[in-house]
Amino acid sequence: MAWWAWMIVAAISLAFEMFVLDAQFYLVFFGISAAIVGFLGLAGVNLPDWAQWLSLSILAIVSMVTFRKRAYQLVRNRTGQVEERLTVGDRVTVPVRLEPSQTCRVDYRGSSWTARNVDETPIEAGREAVIARVDGLVLMVRPIV
Repeated sequence: MAWWAWMIVAAISLAFEMFVLDAQFYLVFFGISAAIVGFLGLAGVNLPDWAQWLSLSILAIVSMVTFRKRAYQLVRNRTGQVEERLTVGDRVTVPVRLEPSQTCRVDYRGSSWTARNVDETPIEAGREAVIARVDGLVLMVRPIV
C-alpha cells in the first residue's frame, strides 16, 4: 500500500475511536501503528505488502499489550478536581426544593455544578444557599439563616 493510504487508515481509526467508541483504546493503537507504517513508506522504506501488514499487526499488538492498561487507567480512574480556588461562603440559587442530603444542579460562576444540601433543613426552590465546602466537583451547600 502507498504511504498515504496508511495515513488515511490511521486517521479513520483514530477518528472512529474518538467520536464513535467510548475510549476503549483498541483502535488508537491500530491507528498509531498504521501511521508508523505510513511514515516508514514516506521515509523510503519499501516493504512488500505482506511485510507492511505484518508490521502493522506486530506494532498494534505489542503496543496494545504494553500500553493499553496504563492509558485506560490514566483516563478512566481520574477523579474530578477543580484547579481554581472556590470561595466558601459564596451564594448559589437553588432552582428546586433541595431536601437534606439530596443533590441538584446549580449555576455557579458560569458553569453547572452538582450541589448537595449538607444541612438538616430543606432549601426551598428559588432560594439562595451558601457554599459550606467543596468535595471534588460537588458544592456542599446549606440554607442561609
